Amino acid sequence: MSDALCPLCGRPLGKLHVDRHHLIPKTYKGREQFDIHKICHQKIHSTFTEHELFKSFHTWEALRQHDDIRAFIAWVAKKEPSYFSRNVRSNNKKKR
Repeated sequence: MSDALCPLCGRPLGKLHVDRHHLIPKTYKGREQFDIHKICHQKIHSTFTEHELFKSFHTWEALRQHDDIRAFIAWVAKKEPSYFSRNVRSNNKKKR
């Protein structure tokens, strides 16, 4: 795992703060899981509902093209791979 890269941000995964992400949410019968930084995983789930992930953001490319995720990647690229901080849930998502 130490040589692997995060499929969202492209930084080395390392061994600390690593989660598993389903590109297709489990509630929609997604089975395939990918190692991803915990902070990247939380950003995905704080930005999108499971329905949005299923309908529009079920590929790494689609996720990286979203403005909020693109800004997050630019910000997190300056951090060490082991960096972790909780993401605040998006107010826009709460309204959906």
